[in-house]
Formats: sequence, C-alpha cells, structure tokens
Amino acid sequence: MQSCTHAKMMMKNLTKNVLVVFFFLPIFCFPQTSVQEKLDKLLSDIFFESTHAAVDVYDLTNKDTVYQKDVKYFMHPASNMKILTSAAGLVFLGPDYNFETTLYYKGEVENKVLNGDIYIVGGFDPFFSINDLDYFVKAIDSLGIKKIKGNIFADVSRIDTMYWGKGWMWDDDPSTDSPYLSALNINENSVDALLIGTKPGKSAHLILNPYSGYFNVYNETVTVPFNGEESYKITRDWMNKKNTIVATGKVRAEKIISGDEEPQGLNVFRPDLYFLTLFKETLERKGIKVEGKLDNFWLPYGAIYLRTLSRPLSEVIEPLNKKSDNLCAEMVLYAMAEKYYGKPASAKNGISVINNFITLIGMNPEKYRLVDGSGLSHYNLVSAELILGILKYIYNSEPGLYKILSDSFPVAGVDGTLEKRMKGTIAEGNVKAKTGTISGISDLSGYLTTKSGKLLAFSILMENFVNNTSTARNFQDEICKILVDY
Repeated sequence: MQSCTHAKMMMKNLTKNVLVVFFFLPIFCFPQTSVQEKLDKLLSDIFFESTHAAVDVYDLTNKDTVYQKDVKYFMHPASNMKILTSAAGLVFLGPDYNFETTLYYKGEVENKVLNGDIYIVGGFDPFFSINDLDYFVKAIDSLGIKKIKGNIFADVSRIDTMYWGKGWMWDDDPSTDSPYLSALNINENSVDALLIGTKPGKSAHLILNPYSGYFNVYNETVTVPFNGEESYKITRDWMNKKNTIVATGKVRAEKIISGDEEPQGLNVFRPDLYFLTLFKETLERKGIKVEGKLDNFWLPYGAIYLRTLSRPLSEVIEPLNKKSDNLCAEMVLYAMAEKYYGKPASAKNGISVINNFITLIGMNPEKYRLVDGSGLSHYNLVSAELILGILKYIYNSEPGLYKILSDSFPVAGVDGTLEKRMKGTIAEGNVKAKTGTISGISDLSGYLTTKSGKLLAFSILMENFVNNTSTARNFQDEICKILVDY
C-alpha cells in the first residue's frame, strides 16, 4: 500500500510539472521577428523598386555574418571612399606621420634688410591656417629683418600639376566641397563671404574672411527695406578661373550681425599664390616690407632652414571623417603616393597604395575602380563587401588603429555629419559611421554597438534615386536601429 501511495504521489507531481512545462511552452515557441526578416521587409519598400541597396553586416563579437544583400555589386562609395583612404593612411603612413610646411631663406641679412628670397615648401598640410603664419613671421622677425628685397617663393614640387581629382564635376566649382589641390594649402583653400545690408537703395557691405588683396570684388547688390524681400547670390568667377568675388541681388537693410549668419564659403583658385599673398600681407602688418614678387620656384641648394610647422596624421584623421573633409582626404592620398613612389606625388600612385592595402586584407584590387581619395568622383566603384572587409581587418588586425579610425567616425545624434541623425532613438550614441553623399548616392558604413553589447561592422550603399537623399538616409537610420536592437 505504501508503495502504491508513493507511486500515485509521484504521478501527481509529474503531471503537475508536465502541465507547467506545457503552459509556458507556447511563449517560447513564437520567436521574435529575426533581423533577416526585418531588414528584408524594410528593403522591400517601393522606394527600392528604382533605388539599389547593398547591405553587408558582420558580428565582430561572435565572428558571424548577420545580414547580406548584393554585397558584391559595384557601387559608388561617395565619401565612404574616405574609409579606404583613412584606413590605408593609418596603416601605410602611421598616425605619427607629419604633414609639414617649412620655411627657408637664401641671401644675406644686412642692416635689417634681407638681400635674398624667402621659400616656403608645401608638404600637404590640409589645415594650415592664416593664424599659423604668425609662427613663420616670428622666425623672420627674429633675424631682425624689416625689409625683404627679394621674392617669396612657394615650392610645390612635391605634388603633380593636377589641381582637381579625376572625374570631379566641373559645375561643383566654386563649392568648398571641391577644393583646388596643392602641396601648399591655407584656410582649406577657401574664403568666406557675407553680405550685410546698409541703407535702402545703397549697396550692401560684402565682408570677406580672411580679407585679402588676393580677391577682386564685384558688388552689384542693392539694399531693400528691412521688411522687403531678400534674394541674393555670392559666387566666384570660376568659369574664367579668376578670384573675383561676385555678389548680386537684394539684401535687407541694416541687418544686425548676430553671429548666427552663415557665410558663403567659396573655393579659391591657385591656393599656392593665395598662401603667399596672405603671408606677404601678414608680414607687412607686422612691419616687414616685401619688395619682390610672389611666385613658384624650387628650393635652391644652400637655402637656410628657419622653421617647420608639423601636423600629425592622428590630428588630421578626425576632421577627415567627422566633417568629411575632401581636401584632407586628397592630401592623405598624395602623402601616401610621395612616401612610396617619390615626388611629384600623384593621385594614381596614391591609389596604388590603397590597392596594396586591399591586397593586404585578402581581396583583389583589380575588381574595383578607384580614382581619388575623397569619393567626389563618380568614377569610383567599390562594393559593400570591400568596405566591410576593411572595417573587419582594422578591428581584427590593427586594434590600436581601430580605435583611432572608429573614434574619427561621426557618432549618431552627437557630432559630425551624423549629429542630427538618429537623435532620440535607440541608435543615438551607439553608431559610429562614415556618411557618403553625392548626386543620386547615399552611403553609411562603420561600427555600431547593439543593446546587448555586441560590436557590429556594417556597410550600407544606396544609389539611383532622384531628389530623395533624405529618404535614403531615413532607411539607413532604420537599418541601424534594427541592428542596435539585434
């Protein structure tokens, strides 16, 4: 009897446990929609009937593919090209590589007069500014020089004579996004122009920053009453390759400068001569007169070294990617070309270095077409697979460089070209990625951290749309939100 009773109790408990399992089983039998399903559904939107999208996502933590769509298709990288350029630059130049601008003179100093010439050798520094000129002026002043009887020469022999990238659009001139290229740069080879209204019927004031005699001004504006209709245009005579600033149209009267006005940025033709002009004007403001001409010439044998201003790649890489600075990317490309192929540096030789990098990561560079460092050219053709391969290589094989590269990418909702994107969403602060935009093309590639702490590398390339850049970006943001929730 005891044995029978014990058996009944066991059967009763077993039945209870089975019922408990059966009760909770349905909850575990209905899994959440997978990332694959979510992304497939998103990318089946009517928008993609004409717009092509390639997506490649990899889990760096678990070392597993998360999602792939058309990853081998050739597409235009736009500014995602900067991922190739900056990653190759970090590997082949190193973060401690210095962009150098160097000052020399030749001649004799007698009675505060230099009977000779000044030479400035350009070394691809993309961020040399007008404020940096004081460093050179002090070097000349330290010699007691108050007059330069000779000339000021720019040695730009470290670069070839191609002032624009291959395949850049002629009608992008005079945008600062298409800067003229030189071994000697200043103020990002640009000038800011701002119109301020005066009295109705009078011309508006045209303010240039920096102000310089390098520019001629053609001001055909008219000031209208404060409540009048404002419509004006500021440009440069780029069709004739002249540095004449042209302002036309109507400007409201006596507009108070609040500091919120956005000046019109314009690129500058012949940045080497722009540099020399600003240098001469700075010297003369400091009481050092220049009697000679401004021109290009090679640094002669026997020239006396004065001073070098250096800027390491580690300082250049952040604005290159966060601000998507095109001049900066091209200068990194030329620096690689010179280091490995000698001067004059050319874009072609710089691309050869990037191709060597593609070989290093185990892929075939002959499958792709690369022509510039910034991605402005529509000739560039890459794949999402290639970009992801670079992101994976840097993370797995170059951990020190990975931190520099990933920290240089814009952060969603925080800074750079992603400052206003994904704000207030699960992706804010969790996505570090490089944007890319030219006509009909929008890309986003980089790294992101999921809410469970996994690190993913991803590349999203979209192209073939008309006037729908914001739509393409919204889809990219949605993909990132899905991945962060992975």
